[in-house]
Amino acid sequence: MPAVNAEERVAAVAAALSALRTGEPVGVPTDTVYGLAADAADVGAIEQLFELKQRPADRTIAVLVADVAAAASLVELDEPARRLAEHFWPGPLTIVAARTASAPPHLGKGSTIGVRLPGDETMQAIAGPGPLAVTSANLHGGLTPATAQGVADLFPTLSLVIDGGPRPGASSTVVDVTGSTPAVLREGPINLDEIIAAASGSDP
Repeated sequence: MPAVNAEERVAAVAAALSALRTGEPVGVPTDTVYGLAADAADVGAIEQLFELKQRPADRTIAVLVADVAAAASLVELDEPARRLAEHFWPGPLTIVAARTASAPPHLGKGSTIGVRLPGDETMQAIAGPGPLAVTSANLHGGLTPATAQGVADLFPTLSLVIDGGPRPGASSTVVDVTGSTPAVLREGPINLDEIIAAASGSDP
């Protein structure tokens, strides 16, 4: 059953953290779609995510955080980026920004990392001890199941899939803030006009 009350949520979070600490990937319900999560500090666990998805090794993976401070430890949040975070986080916006000097070298691609603060209490709690590397729970290029059972069926080697109920939503909008103006890398629930307005401070 979905983790809908406080007691069930606590149990689900504890189970997820236990698996993540041992280097196991976990199926998780984000606020957008079901995902596969690993400890962002664990290179081997992230490699397992790519193997599970049959995803090319040169593709990037987003990092989910529990708060803005955790995001700021990984990427440089300039004023426009902070406005975006303030306006759309928690929520379905992944911000791609320049990595900080202290960010783990295995995260992101080149000089950038994509980070997001999800609008889901269970995910925020799982990310509380440290950032999570998370990718949609599908085979590379395939559809993402909308239910925990669908994820479990697609990835039978997963030891744990947290049931958060149906997640039929669209993946997050991905915006690159490293240029002079924000650039949308993947369309999602938040459109470019909304992003530009919020980044410039003109959004009411």
